[in-house]
Amino acid sequence: MPTRAGRRPSRRTSLRRAALGAGLAGALAAGLLTSAAAPATAGPAAPTAAAPDIPVANVKAHLSQFQSIAAANGGNRAHGRPGYRASLDYVKGKLDAAGFTTSIQQFTSSGATGYNLIADWPGGDTNQVIMAGAHLDSVGSGAGINDNGSGSAAVLETALAVAREGYRPGKHLRFAWWGAEELGLVGSRYYVNNLSATDRSKIDAYLNFDMIGSPNPGYFVYDDDPAIEKVFKDWFAAKGVPTEIETEGDGRSDHASFKNVGIPVGGLFTGAGRTKTTAQAQKWGGTAGRAFDPCYHSSCDTTSNINDTALDRNSDALAHGVWTLGSGTTTPPPSGDTFENATDVSIPDGGSAVESPLSVTGRSGNAPSALRVGVDIKHTYRGDLVVDLVAPDGSAYRLKNSDNDSGDDVITTYTVDASTEAANGTWKLRVRDAYRYDSGYIDSWRLTF
Repeated sequence: MPTRAGRRPSRRTSLRRAALGAGLAGALAAGLLTSAAAPATAGPAAPTAAAPDIPVANVKAHLSQFQSIAAANGGNRAHGRPGYRASLDYVKGKLDAAGFTTSIQQFTSSGATGYNLIADWPGGDTNQVIMAGAHLDSVGSGAGINDNGSGSAAVLETALAVAREGYRPGKHLRFAWWGAEELGLVGSRYYVNNLSATDRSKIDAYLNFDMIGSPNPGYFVYDDDPAIEKVFKDWFAAKGVPTEIETEGDGRSDHASFKNVGIPVGGLFTGAGRTKTTAQAQKWGGTAGRAFDPCYHSSCDTTSNINDTALDRNSDALAHGVWTLGSGTTTPPPSGDTFENATDVSIPDGGSAVESPLSVTGRSGNAPSALRVGVDIKHTYRGDLVVDLVAPDGSAYRLKNSDNDSGDDVITTYTVDASTEAANGTWKLRVRDAYRYDSGYIDSWRLTF
């Protein structure tokens, strides 16, 4: 997962209405360098089966390989360094041997050549593709075993489980490993930008896995798409593992490249540099007052920086997501109509409230009792901010009070019971900076009905 510097989502200045029901790219993005032929195993979709257990020992074996590759290549697996390409070649070799069709996509960033690896499992409806991906690069300061060897290894082992099981899903499965994520989602953005509009419209879901074995773990689920979110939350609930909505890395990993063009996304996360609270330690175990990953972006992010239980649970949840969404026997319900305003609005430092308007049309009756309010506010001290949703009749719903949270940015989704409000009309996001010395702006916000 990258640092925040230079990380701003792309602008979308017009209203967007998105639904989950469309399926994913049957054609690969432009710029693919090589392709290994795979056997044609397509056939009628097999009856839906539960995902297999993903052996955590296998996932850890991949992590050991990434560690060895880093050690042999200057101590890291960063973009433009030999350790990255060696990591990609290791993953590609495993997939080629398992019968996947693999392709390497080349791009340039910061004066160095970067690579994405795409692997397609033969069969399934290529007009409905489920993707699972992770960034394969590390930062330059270390081997990057949790960030993001953990996600890369779990995606790899899930793909290999698909081959071992001879899984024939109704939908087409595609797996991806991204380059230069640590430089600002460069690889995944390049992939998405080189898909045609038709190819993008075929995406059913993109699932992202970035840091899923943190040593002091939490269990966080992306809330970007309700249907995908439910798949993961239900799995953890069945295991008796409580979850929270992921906010620390929201918009900072490769799912943002897909989300920014209207593709439904979801994923899992175990925490990075943010501190685990007392309540979270009581819920999940571990140490309160300590970072979820004290070795985040550091040289100590090695194979000793992994919590086996978290890695095991998240690997199994990953496979469950792929099996459930790829089955083709059930299609997740539409995520609803989404209305968005992506025009920047500056927030005065310690000043009066500002408002960002959003016009909702074409709806009948009242808003839902679970109106989803997605906000993306860039600010250098989010504890300063008071945030309200203002309904067309002027009624205000408090989303966030000011507090002592010293983190930056408010990027999350709130749920509001707006069932007494007419759906159509001009809604507003009202934001006030209650204290001085920090600044920011409303980047974008959205309502999902």
